[in-house]
Amino acid sequence: MHELAVTQSVLDIVLRHAKDAGAKRVTDIHIAIGELSTNVDDSVQFYWDIIAKGTIAEGAKLHFRRVPAELQCMACFEKYHPDDGELVCPKCGSVGAKIIAGEEFSLEAIDVEDQENS
Repeated sequence: MHELAVTQSVLDIVLRHAKDAGAKRVTDIHIAIGELSTNVDDSVQFYWDIIAKGTIAEGAKLHFRRVPAELQCMACFEKYHPDDGELVCPKCGSVGAKIIAGEEFSLEAIDVEDQENS
């Protein structure tokens, strides 16, 4: 259910930037979601279709880019990508790791039609 709040935040940002740009319509939205993020593409899309109705972002296509997880072992400092949720360092076998990438949820780009292209 937290996807609703996240999706509402994305819509607020999109509408603010579209207004500032004098956009007629928002056509595409590009979002990065980390592999370890709890946000689910389908849920974000579901809520988007509901909350964007009646706005200039209604019908905008959402594009999701998955960011792979990357960890750094706190014992030997090896950077690695966990396989199948396995967090053990492949170099030294330690279980203590720092997440470097993979928890993101960010708005990367907004494509719009401007007023002049009407």
